[in-house]
Amino acid sequence: MKGKVTSSEVAARAGVSQSAVSRVFTPGASASAETARKVRRAARELGYRPNSLARAMVSGKSRIIGLVVAYLENQFYPVALELLSNALQARGYHLLVFTAPNSAESVDGVIQDLMAYQADGIIAASVSMSSDLAGRARQAGIPVVLFNRAQEGEGLVNVTSANVDGGRKITEFLIRGRHERIAHIAGWQGSSTGRDRREGFLRAMKAAGLEPFALVDGMYKRPVAMACARQLVAGHARPDAIFVGNDHMAFGVLDALRHAGLEPGKDISVVGYDDVPLAAWGAYALTTFRQPVNRMVEATVNILIDQIETDTAEPESVEFEGELVLRKSARIPEGLSNEGL
Repeated sequence: MKGKVTSSEVAARAGVSQSAVSRVFTPGASASAETARKVRRAARELGYRPNSLARAMVSGKSRIIGLVVAYLENQFYPVALELLSNALQARGYHLLVFTAPNSAESVDGVIQDLMAYQADGIIAASVSMSSDLAGRARQAGIPVVLFNRAQEGEGLVNVTSANVDGGRKITEFLIRGRHERIAHIAGWQGSSTGRDRREGFLRAMKAAGLEPFALVDGMYKRPVAMACARQLVAGHARPDAIFVGNDHMAFGVLDALRHAGLEPGKDISVVGYDDVPLAAWGAYALTTFRQPVNRMVEATVNILIDQIETDTAEPESVEFEGELVLRKSARIPEGLSNEGL
């Protein structure tokens, strides 16, 4: 069997130096267009594949970014994962994905593995990590960015949407639509996103002089949210609107209400949070609060790579405003449209 093709063989075929071959296959390195064309043609003809592990040993950089995510069932995260992967690949980095239950112990174990794999940076998506591990990662020169989750701690970078403001705007929209018996099926209260959206809800209710019809923790789990919805409408008195902490739970709530013979948007209004692609499908037509995921991803990648490649980069945390998207699952106040929000 023929052995592996070496870079020296590619260099000989292309008529260039071995260092030129290395530059062509090193992200960010300088090589003329003509040299790159000749080297890549020779590589194709010979079946050459650059050895990323060997290059990482020489450069000290793996160009691997670890992504730790709690779960992928929530449709928001496959969208974010694809955007993160594309944005990192455009910068010469690649994503290594781990899932971990949302507990400090499991997340810490995964991040320790990523440190052992010599990942250049870590993105923790909707998971929490211990302050001790964050400090160890920082000491090891591995930057960590928390995506769609905020956490206090020295040197931690958080990239989120403005969740308190989003929860407030959703609630004000429902109040403006003359809803008075408003329930909130919140996201997991162990998360900053769940707590912040709940806080926005409570602030708007208090400002309007209203008491919540009900306030329950849906745990960011669809079956739990469905059970909460069934309980909310089981009695004689029921809410006239439900603000659900994310779209993943809201889809379950819509299904539960229809199963109970209620029509969302007519008998009871439902609003979610995220605006995942499924929210626009006719079967759900979910009114929801759109997270600016493109801007969140762009900021996450820029901050992370800046910290990897620039020793003087300072940790920073950013928050982006979202927007309410009106569809059929909630009664729209008279004279209001998407353009009027």
